[in-house]
Amino acid sequence: MTSPLPIPLSAAQSEPQIPGVASLVQHATDSQRLVGAVVLVAKEGRIIHQQAAGWAERETRRAMLVDSIFRLASVSKPIVSAAAMVLVAQGRLGLDADITNYLPELRFRLADGKAARITPRHLLSHQAGLGYRFLEADGNGPLARAGVSDGMDASGITLDKNLSRIASVPLSYAPGTGWGYSLATDVLGGVIAAITGLPLESAVQQLVTDPLGMADTGFTCRDPQRIATAYVTDTPAPHPLAEGEVVAPFEGTIGIRYSPARIFDPAAFPSGGGGMAGTAGDLLRLLETLRRGGAPLLPAELVDEMGRDQTGGQILPAAPGFGFGLGFSVLREPQIAASPETAGTWRWGGAYGHSWFLDRARGLCVIALTNTLYEGMSGRFVTDLRDAVYAATEVN
Repeated sequence: MTSPLPIPLSAAQSEPQIPGVASLVQHATDSQRLVGAVVLVAKEGRIIHQQAAGWAERETRRAMLVDSIFRLASVSKPIVSAAAMVLVAQGRLGLDADITNYLPELRFRLADGKAARITPRHLLSHQAGLGYRFLEADGNGPLARAGVSDGMDASGITLDKNLSRIASVPLSYAPGTGWGYSLATDVLGGVIAAITGLPLESAVQQLVTDPLGMADTGFTCRDPQRIATAYVTDTPAPHPLAEGEVVAPFEGTIGIRYSPARIFDPAAFPSGGGGMAGTAGDLLRLLETLRRGGAPLLPAELVDEMGRDQTGGQILPAAPGFGFGLGFSVLREPQIAASPETAGTWRWGGAYGHSWFLDRARGLCVIALTNTLYEGMSGRFVTDLRDAVYAATEVN
């Protein structure tokens, strides 16, 4: 099936552009806050800003292009979450079913040893009681001791082995009673693979990327010449991310052990939470499909459910005013978040240096894929870009 979305991207920097956004992005690369970036802004499905700035690889002076490929990190999550929702739409996955219906070999338990019931809804909304190894304080945390992979290292293990290691660690809280960013989407990937009887990469391709024409998105990059080299924020300029380098996204955490080479290794297990690569244009195809109501992937009511805060008003750490839907955060209270976005706006990012948001009420979709962690995910650039977009007359 071909994509229903005619996204007119070219391989070179071109119009249309919003002057305030263009100058902001250019200044971010000129001042070396970012090495390179691709930024797309769409209003009601029409691209009103398209920009490639800086370097895909600074050392060889390879320019960033609009169709450059990026390691997506957690931008993988909405893609894999959408795949799960397609299975819900097909009647093959129950949002509130026990995941042991699909993965009977995995038995999750609480700290007191009692069995825990996890559902796909818990996984999609990060309310399963799971954690992330990179958020532990040091190398002696329970996930580290269990040898769990966060999906971005060169672990050399299989998806099934990683899932069994995840399940060996007691949950932090009873599913549905708390919120914690976690390996839930990796577990969800195991559920998807079990239901379809396919490797996760094949299942996601069949359920999402092929139907939408997301030709450059997958768990392995087949075109190394187009992939953006990864960099780490540093002084006086970002440095190239080394194989095996550990970089902490938040103070007080041990951080992520990165393997930039992982995306070229077809034997690396497919991490639903962080293992994909793709382009800004491909991501726009998915987000625009959801913004327009979900066809041909999903019925509108399931898209609406994805965008509904599932947390019951819980406070997300370091995200005041936000809740969480099924695959991404949802803005509950713009005033508390100090954001010009409309209540109900979807947002998330990726540790390799990405951010995106979708304001359905205004028909506005903004994607910024960069090759600079963590400035492109959680640095000043993210809020500066948001504010520049909303200040533009083109989007109001």
